[in-house]
Amino acid sequence: MKCPRCDGNKIEVIATSPVGNVWEVYECMDCFYSWRSTETPVVHEKFKLTKEQIDHLPMIPPIPPLDK
Repeated sequence: MKCPRCDGNKIEVIATSPVGNVWEVYECMDCFYSWRSTETPVVHEKFKLTKEQIDHLPMIPPIPPLDK
């Protein structure tokens, strides 16, 4: 299985349906895109990522501590 956004192949199952084994949720460990097995994920070309783009994405700043 390949990621629909970055074509990565490091895909993990992160959730399963609680009843009946009806669906699974997959997540790409490269770009963190997730989708359900019952969907046909379509990612517009504008939102696709390459390995180089992922490697150079800015870090998300941490949430500062709340004042008490």
